[in-house]
Amino acid sequence: MRFRLTLEYDGSTYSGWQLQRGQGSIQAELEAALARLFGVHVRVHGAGRTDAGVHALGQVAAFDAPRVIAPAELHRALNALLPGAIAVSEVAVAPSDFHPRRNARSRVYEYRILNRPYRSPFTCRYAWWIKDRLDADRMNLAARAFVGEHDFAAFRAVGSAERTTMRRVMRSEWEPLADQLIYRVEGSAFLRHMVRTMVGVMVEVGRGRLAPEVVPALLASGNRAAAPAAAPACGLFLVAVRY
Repeated sequence: MRFRLTLEYDGSTYSGWQLQRGQGSIQAELEAALARLFGVHVRVHGAGRTDAGVHALGQVAAFDAPRVIAPAELHRALNALLPGAIAVSEVAVAPSDFHPRRNARSRVYEYRILNRPYRSPFTCRYAWWIKDRLDADRMNLAARAFVGEHDFAAFRAVGSAERTTMRRVMRSEWEPLADQLIYRVEGSAFLRHMVRTMVGVMVEVGRGRLAPEVVPALLASGNRAAAPAAAPACGLFLVAVRY
């Protein structure tokens, strides 16, 4: 029986979703909880390989249960066995051929910025604090240039080895909210560090250091060295995976 899980997690102290030798990961914690529940190792597959320090409100994972178990019982057991930084929000029986990554149509991410003169002890793990004034209108001009199908080679992590750097973005916009700026982006898939590099560019636009027209130029260049540094991981959330 294959199950589909929806997960929330605080990625602050983890090396990311994916298993990594000698480092704590979300996948490792989930597989350890399932091993305690079923008494055997159970492999879990995720929809997205969130990086170290990145959070999730709607990560999707799937696994094949080695014995029959009711979804409600599985839900209760996993939340009792998982550490406090990880929670299962939904459990459902899935078709036998369901794969959370290959079957996904799009992913939705949010990036959160705290934009005020002083930092917050409450949001420091979940937002990038920027004390410089940011112009949200200029940032939205830049954000709109990402919509469509583009080559995002200039926005990937250095050394990434993806077969193609073409990606399709369906939504890209900033929303001012009190002393925060929330960036929402939906795409078919994302390269490693792609969203964080996009945010890094748009912050420089918001500061007035770059013009909004820099985005088409960077996309055309394919040159990662021409783009600013990626934004910190702490502000990034995987919000949803759409099927």
